[in-house]
Amino acid sequence: MYFHAEKMKFQLRQASQLIHHGGIIAYPTEAVYGLGCDPFNMDAVKRLLEIKQRPMHKGLILIASHVEQLKPFIEWQAESMDRVRTSWPGPYTWLLPAKTDLPPWIHGDRATVACRVTAHPLAAGLCHAANSALISTSANQTGQQPAKSALQVRLRCPEVDRILHGELGGLKKPTRIRDALTGVYIR
Repeated sequence: MYFHAEKMKFQLRQASQLIHHGGIIAYPTEAVYGLGCDPFNMDAVKRLLEIKQRPMHKGLILIASHVEQLKPFIEWQAESMDRVRTSWPGPYTWLLPAKTDLPPWIHGDRATVACRVTAHPLAAGLCHAANSALISTSANQTGQQPAKSALQVRLRCPEVDRILHGELGGLKKPTRIRDALTGVYIR
């Protein structure tokens, strides 16, 4: 068991270095494999969007290992944050007000950004190793079913720089997205 834990820590350190150098990483999440990169690296995000064939105006999700990692991206509003904080860590994605200077490739044409503090141990470990929130989107091209295994990632998104192998969480579908201010579900 100790050997496995040390091996995973090493793999997470390697993956985080790759992220800091503009790489795209695939990893298991609560329901599907995700693709992630450094949110502030425009070239990495554009490459991720090309892999997915996703337009930039739709925006992307950020995942984090703890709430503090999201502070550079969102405006904290006390009235909505209590409900949000009590749901995290967990499979809850919330639309939160984006900082006004947030790069548009993160939030698209919205004034909000989708955020989740993940409870998935590998996804959270990757954010922890990178010491940052990460872009997180399903590993598939737009219109395809999301990948549910490392092999499916390799077949559907061969341009990914590294795949972290692991088990998915227990969800059958990707997390729902809910507006923190209104409580309305958008997905």
